[in-house]
Amino acid sequence: MMHGIVIKNTGSWYTVKTDDGQLVDCKVKGTFRLKGIRSTNPVVIGDLVSILPGTDNTALIDSIDERKNYIVRKSINLSKQSHILAANLDQCFLIVTIAHPTTSTTFIDRFLATAEAYSVPVVIIFNKTDTYNDDDRELMEGMTTLYETVGYQCLSISALTGESMEKAKEMLEGKVTLLSGNSGVGKSTFINQIIPNLNLRTADISDAYDTGRHTTTFSEMYELPAPNSYIIDTPGIKGFGTIDMEREEVGHYFKEIFRFSADCRFNNCTHTHEPGCAVIAALNRHDISQSRYNSYLSILEDKTEDKYRKPF
Repeated sequence: MMHGIVIKNTGSWYTVKTDDGQLVDCKVKGTFRLKGIRSTNPVVIGDLVSILPGTDNTALIDSIDERKNYIVRKSINLSKQSHILAANLDQCFLIVTIAHPTTSTTFIDRFLATAEAYSVPVVIIFNKTDTYNDDDRELMEGMTTLYETVGYQCLSISALTGESMEKAKEMLEGKVTLLSGNSGVGKSTFINQIIPNLNLRTADISDAYDTGRHTTTFSEMYELPAPNSYIIDTPGIKGFGTIDMEREEVGHYFKEIFRFSADCRFNNCTHTHEPGCAVIAALNRHDISQSRYNSYLSILEDKTEDKYRKPF
């Protein structure tokens, strides 16, 4: 039996880097299923696993160590199942763009709420600053103020020109970092700045990842020059469906809503219509932003749909 970390997943094969530095191609043991997680992918990048060596330098993944955390989204094809992006993360860099393309605040907030639910710290990286006009910059500054006030670290960069990339590199040192964001926000350009000899293709995401397949799960972990530093690249994602949240829990994953909710009259307040709701009072005072509150409502609506959705 050997032990290691999953660094690559190509849909059917996993590459495991063993504790002594070998790279081994692995399959998942036929009977292997994780208890309690209805997931389309039982083994993910960042998992610490035990493997049974076979022939031809291949092996079977026999068991997974307990995860300290993971980040999950609703599976694209199977609404009742989850798709885990990666496990055992120190942080996530959510790469967003004000323009070319525009990242919606709903997407950002859904991602942040999910990361909050699974205890993954997030840094919001505003990329492509070299392309922004004055209006774009003003909007970016407003969003930076909003998210920093909520409690998220923000950094504005241009991966193309290298602006503020030294600061980004420092923030990656000694950590396992998941990179995520919509298609086209410049994740590959970012990685090429961090690891210049990697030469990742910066073509359109749908070209770089074979969209002819249904499993957009080609994620990979890359080792950085600094000790104990890794980044995990994931395919660009269009939407972010939340999963495994009860209606009454959703407010817990919006930091500012959770803070104000302590003063609500009712313990089970949904912050939508109840008398004595401290969250609505804070919204009316502009202590909670309308965009964040709208994102909160959009997740609540998801939960209502789930409740009444007929089984297949």
